[in-house]
Amino acid sequence: MPSFVITEKCDGCKAQDKTACQYICPHDLMALDREKMKAYNQEPEQCWECFNCVKICPQQAIEVRGYSDFVPLGSSTIPLRGTDSIMWTIKFRNGILKRFKFPIRTTVEGSVDPYKGKPEPDFATIKQPGFFNSPARQE
Repeated sequence: MPSFVITEKCDGCKAQDKTACQYICPHDLMALDREKMKAYNQEPEQCWECFNCVKICPQQAIEVRGYSDFVPLGSSTIPLRGTDSIMWTIKFRNGILKRFKFPIRTTVEGSVDPYKGKPEPDFATIKQPGFFNSPARQE
């Protein structure tokens, strides 16, 4: 199910140029209603359900309801962002709560080189099965 904004909690990120959810949404779905100063998902059917907007919202005003086959009625998934980590609270439909804490990004955005330490691709073998970064085959 797509993300939705709880309008009673949303403050439009204090009327800045862009809300936090607008900044983080990978599909550019979140928008700000300038009259009401509330964020909203402008195309819910296109939502990837990535939880980025939920995690970044400083007011905890955004939620994603899970599908009934994945998150049965009565359960929930709630992230709470701290300064150095995100605490995920999972509530199962039988009432059991589990919490998981994960660190947040510690590197500057855009500074990671995903190909660092990887070999240059060998285009002569491009049609062979496998990945360019797989260890060389021992034949």
